[in-house]
Amino acid sequence: MIVTGLLLGLLLGVLVGGRLGRLLDVRLHWVGLIFLALFLRLGTQAGIANGIDLVEAFRLPLFVAGFLLLSLAMWLNRASPGMLAIAVGSLSNGLAVLLNGGWMPVWEPSLAAVGMSVGELNQSFHRPLPAPVDLDFFLRGGPLGDLIPVPLPLLPNVGSVGDAFIAAGLGWFVFSAMIRPPSDTEGTIRLGPPPAAESVVPLDGLTVLGGTRRATLAPAPPLGERLRGHAYVRLALDARFVAFWLAQTISLFGDRLHQVALAVLVYGVTNSPLATGLVFLAATLPNIALGPIAGTFVDRWDHKKVLIVSDVLRAALVLLVPFAVLVDVVLLYPIAFLVTTVSLFNRPAKVAVLPRLVRKDDMLAANSATWTADALADIAGFPIAGLLVAFLAGDLTLAFVVDAATYILSALLLAAIVIPPVVRETGAKVGSAVANFLNELKDGWRFLRGQPTLMQNTLVSAVAQTSVGVTLALAVVYSRDWLDGTLIPYPENYAAIETVIGVGNLIGGVAVGALGSRLRKGWLVVGGFLFMGAATVALGLTGNIALALLAGLVMGIANVIYIVPTQTIFIELTPVELMGRVVAFRSSLVFGSMLGAMAVAGLMAETVAVGWVIAISGGLTLLAGVVAALLPAVRDP
Repeated sequence: MIVTGLLLGLLLGVLVGGRLGRLLDVRLHWVGLIFLALFLRLGTQAGIANGIDLVEAFRLPLFVAGFLLLSLAMWLNRASPGMLAIAVGSLSNGLAVLLNGGWMPVWEPSLAAVGMSVGELNQSFHRPLPAPVDLDFFLRGGPLGDLIPVPLPLLPNVGSVGDAFIAAGLGWFVFSAMIRPPSDTEGTIRLGPPPAAESVVPLDGLTVLGGTRRATLAPAPPLGERLRGHAYVRLALDARFVAFWLAQTISLFGDRLHQVALAVLVYGVTNSPLATGLVFLAATLPNIALGPIAGTFVDRWDHKKVLIVSDVLRAALVLLVPFAVLVDVVLLYPIAFLVTTVSLFNRPAKVAVLPRLVRKDDMLAANSATWTADALADIAGFPIAGLLVAFLAGDLTLAFVVDAATYILSALLLAAIVIPPVVRETGAKVGSAVANFLNELKDGWRFLRGQPTLMQNTLVSAVAQTSVGVTLALAVVYSRDWLDGTLIPYPENYAAIETVIGVGNLIGGVAVGALGSRLRKGWLVVGGFLFMGAATVALGLTGNIALALLAGLVMGIANVIYIVPTQTIFIELTPVELMGRVVAFRSSLVFGSMLGAMAVAGLMAETVAVGWVIAISGGLTLLAGVVAALLPAVRDP
């Protein structure tokens, strides 16, 4: 798998006009540490294979040290694209080896899928992992072990998630090195947006990072030139944005485990749709009262520190869940409330740093990429969560531990990013601290209210996204009580619905990022509302799992089609010094409507069939789409 990633990087580099010779100019830092890490990893394996008893006795610390040192070396070279991905992959493999006492687990069904037998494993490093996907599979780090079949014709193999990260990072690094500007002799790619006057970077007469045309127009630019000029390629070569994207993706993956585990835990303990809906209600409640307050503080504080501290605090809070449920399930409600309260600081800070990470003309693509992180987390997280929750049954501690670990890893990745600080006024302010704070709060509201495009979009979104609140609160009840569980039983059908929504998010995110710049953002918002509403109505009216999955797929696509352009419009029209407050006020209004929808839906589901409740909410979203089409301030941006 790692060799495949390297070859793909070379091939892509050649296809877009890169040069192999530029690989010789790459200069990495701490090269000795890299060689030491590789020596520990490969030398330990060779020593064990040759029967050296001392190496065998210390196999666990030697292997783990090799993986940790490689991760550290990649971290120290994090300014180069791909290095952080390799660091994450190395940590993942090291954790799998640690959980298995110095062995890398290989899942037997994956071996069989590529035509290999247990006897063909490298006996000095690999150990077979039996087929049953049970508790032992997860406790031995099965999801991190070698379980991805790689059926190459001559070199069949089985790789791990860590190997996939390493392969992607290595290929990514080779590709970026081959196409980097010749003047860059340090082996590092430009971090962040170029100066305003630097819209193109020449590479042997070709446009590499430019968004503008040449002085002499060519009748048909070569494919390689067009690819190198695409916003997604520019973002992929920006190490800061990639670190930010990886951090979000990893923490969102843990969120999915937490979401499924918490919903199933509460429903299993209480057997009440209302009690289950109230958990999500408690998680949404802070958005109404505390969102603008949090946004005002975010505009005062350093955004990077806000992101890191919020991750650490959320890790601590989710670790309390297994202990709280042992005392009283009611304690889960304030914990859910606190997790969202902390997230209120994370959300506007995340939006506020984007304009300082990417170029203005790459903003739509950057927003799309961040939403594909949500999609990837849905696709990977929900299926694993469904299996994990099913096998853990009443003891769901592991799910919350994994969630906490993803927050910590996210914080570490964010710590690697250099973000220019916001220049704020430093003059003395007249009046008390409370009065100044209230004035700052009012400034955010005045700006939002005074911008018809932003305000009308917010109000229409508040109505349209009621269906999101309803489906979020009742998805577990819908999956157990409304869907036919013959083909996919509960709770796996719940995870399947959430997964296809994630697949839709991924499709929509990629499509908007690739094609959205050619379309009006306002009409994308309108179309997203209309398709979202129609799909939600279809979801509520069917009990067939196949039709429900199709509806969920369309819901996922439509969700991104209106959210990404909306977020881009807000970033384009809002000054960065007001971003936290403006985004927080919008979130309060939108999530406030979702909160009310959750409460009403939970009450209705006690007496009305859950499918009908979901269908009615979809009708409201359809109506909001029609209204949006009639409002010039919403449809014309």
